[in-house]
Amino acid sequence: MKKVALYLAKGFEEIEALTTVDILRRAKIEVDLVAVGGEIEVTGAHNITVIANALIEDLSCDTYDMMVLPGGMPGTLNLDSSEILKKQIINFNLENKYIGAICAAPLVIGKMKFLENREVTCYPGVESQLFGAVYRNDLDVIVDGNFITSRGPGTAISFALKLVELLRGKEISENLATDLLV
Repeated sequence: MKKVALYLAKGFEEIEALTTVDILRRAKIEVDLVAVGGEIEVTGAHNITVIANALIEDLSCDTYDMMVLPGGMPGTLNLDSSEILKKQIINFNLENKYIGAICAAPLVIGKMKFLENREVTCYPGVESQLFGAVYRNDLDVIVDGNFITSRGPGTAISFALKLVELLRGKEISENLATDLLV
């Protein structure tokens, strides 16, 4: 079974995080919610509290096929301030594992200069922090190499379905989209 680590920091965007978790689990993909910031309970930008499965400092990334960073403010800034997360991003990238980021979260990877010369999308206004990326605002989801980026809350279903396609195949993603009336 494919396995995904989805990172939650205080102020995360609930639609992006919870929609992604829900759709991945419907596709029979194991998802662990990983708390960044030292507390197992993480409150999102709209005051929804989620209990994570693990703290980032207790996590071994070896067993995961993908990491996902939801956006939101100040969630994205809290992700960006985590040195442990940055080390995990480096390791995922070195192993050419998938790294998904939606809304403002691509800035975490962009500031690390991993998006240079790659096509990406993000929440409008964040593109200036993507350092050398080729920003596009005409697509909801973009895959370039092992990086998957998406624009924001309204694109969360498309983002999650693309992750399913990458991990389980196009047919499973399309069948799930049909079941969800997308």
